[in-house]
Amino acid sequence: MTNESMADLLSPFLEGASLTSRQLGLLSTYFDLLLKWNAKINLTGLRAPEEIVTRHFGESLFAARLLFPHTAAAQSVMDIGSGAGFPGLPLKIWAPALDLTLIESNQRRAAFLREVVRALSLPDVQVISDRAEKLSAQADLVTFRAVEHFEQILPVAHKLAKPGGRMAILIGSSQVETAISALEKVRWDPPVPIPLSRSRSLMVGHV
Repeated sequence: MTNESMADLLSPFLEGASLTSRQLGLLSTYFDLLLKWNAKINLTGLRAPEEIVTRHFGESLFAARLLFPHTAAAQSVMDIGSGAGFPGLPLKIWAPALDLTLIESNQRRAAFLREVVRALSLPDVQVISDRAEKLSAQADLVTFRAVEHFEQILPVAHKLAKPGGRMAILIGSSQVETAISALEKVRWDPPVPIPLSRSRSLMVGHV
């Protein structure tokens, strides 16, 4: 896939914003690594390259643009259950000053994440191959998407967010009320529909 075709696929998620040639190059390298590793380990069930770009990269960059309108933001971010690195790695590519921690308990997926970080020469990124429940550090922003045991992860994410920090979750519409009722002390912004999706939204909560 060329950088130009990737840019075209991502444009609905950026809504007027644009990616630099360096950002597109990083995303392209990341995409190629994802396809290569996905042939050996299960990183995504999607197989069509265009669908991988829009569903994973596009959705993550949509969140990045809303969470960090100023790309020089220097905040700490924890991404729970990173899997193939979404949304954490696109957040870092969008806002390079972020201090990013990717939390992935599956050893093979954690190895993939380390390879992407190495190949892209991304500074201030650490991969922790452990369960989020065991961590005690906190971050300015805690993110997750497509995790198992959604209701169990919510209080864990809340614990990892600093007081005054944020939570950002990419979820289906059926999970919105669950999030609101499970964390009553969190002040949630209205869900923001994700482009090209019938039922998925970004929810941002203020701790």
